[in-house]
Amino acid sequence: MLKGTDHSIMEQSDQSSSGSTPLPPCSRRTFLKGAVLAGAAAAIPPLMAGCGSSSGDVPLEQKIAQMLMVGFRGLTLDDSNYIVRDIRDYRIGGTILFDRDAKLKTYGRNIVSPEQLQGLTAQLHALSATPLFIAVDQEGGKIVRLKESYGFPPTVSAQQLGTLNNPAVTRMYADSIGATLAANGLNMNFAPVVDLNINPQSPAIGALERSFSADPAIVTNHARIFVETHDANRVATCFKHFPGHGSATADSHLGFVDVTDTWSAVELEPYRNLINEDKARMVMTAHVFNRHIDSQLPATLSQPFITGMLREQLGFGGVVVTDDLQMQGLTQFFDYKTIVEKSILAGVDIILVSNNLEYDPEITPTTINHVVDLVNSGRISEQRIDQSYRRIMALKGRLFA
Repeated sequence: MLKGTDHSIMEQSDQSSSGSTPLPPCSRRTFLKGAVLAGAAAAIPPLMAGCGSSSGDVPLEQKIAQMLMVGFRGLTLDDSNYIVRDIRDYRIGGTILFDRDAKLKTYGRNIVSPEQLQGLTAQLHALSATPLFIAVDQEGGKIVRLKESYGFPPTVSAQQLGTLNNPAVTRMYADSIGATLAANGLNMNFAPVVDLNINPQSPAIGALERSFSADPAIVTNHARIFVETHDANRVATCFKHFPGHGSATADSHLGFVDVTDTWSAVELEPYRNLINEDKARMVMTAHVFNRHIDSQLPATLSQPFITGMLREQLGFGGVVVTDDLQMQGLTQFFDYKTIVEKSILAGVDIILVSNNLEYDPEITPTTINHVVDLVNSGRISEQRIDQSYRRIMALKGRLFA
């Protein structure tokens, strides 16, 4: 589904792309135009000792905090912004940036220009005692936060790239995106979309040109290029939206999405292919319901989907991140504390709260305290928290080593 981070699909770019429009020029010179590279790497703090795997000497609260990725408002930071406290004092694992505030329906939330963004990400990195994930949705086409109108390089949609089906062109655009993110202090891209374009009218995927193709081989090939180019730029990629949103007839940002009668196992093929090739860095869950797999819960909250299908059947051992937990595909049916508990029990590692569809400055302490209570009461084991902490730190070690 879209990422809550897509969360905003409703926040897409004002720029549209059409398959018949010529692809804009793109080169390393183009995408570096106006980018100030000095300081981008230096802004990342040294990797803390033991970041790779050990969790025995880390307080429970800090392990839980590493499982949180939280959004905020602000183009610059001062001590009155709760994200400063969340990173410096609670030591959350990451944050997500947007150009548009979905709740306020205004632009200028976190991103307005390369210079401003570089300053903000440098502040964020400097706050963190451990390497900090700073994520963004930069798929290309309509779903971009670093827009050409702000001074960033042009992009095209996945559908355009898949239709052209020229690996060299895809590599040029994917490398441009990865290098642009790195140059501006970002180290995580919630892309590429590996949903199959089964329903071209799907409001969350096909209608927005977010899928490369209905053919899993084409999706696999272009997604692989995104991973390779982003790896080279030390930017983590994330496949979405597991187990597949491309056949859906509704948008999980807006409510319940049932894919029971539209989903098929072919939608798993890009995941299977790329996991087998060791190209899967992260996977984002979809808030979709399929009674054939789990008759009670949507995929984000479902152990049969996350632990059973993704981890055991497909063999994925990396980081699983939720789509935005504030999306109505979940919040119509579950309260926040239930969503957090069930998602962790399902097997996810990072809890994503964009604070964009809703806005709660206390979401970090609320979540940490709730999960501590769940561990102390025995509803969630500390070993389950340790699993996620180790996966997160292994990915950070890979990025920041």
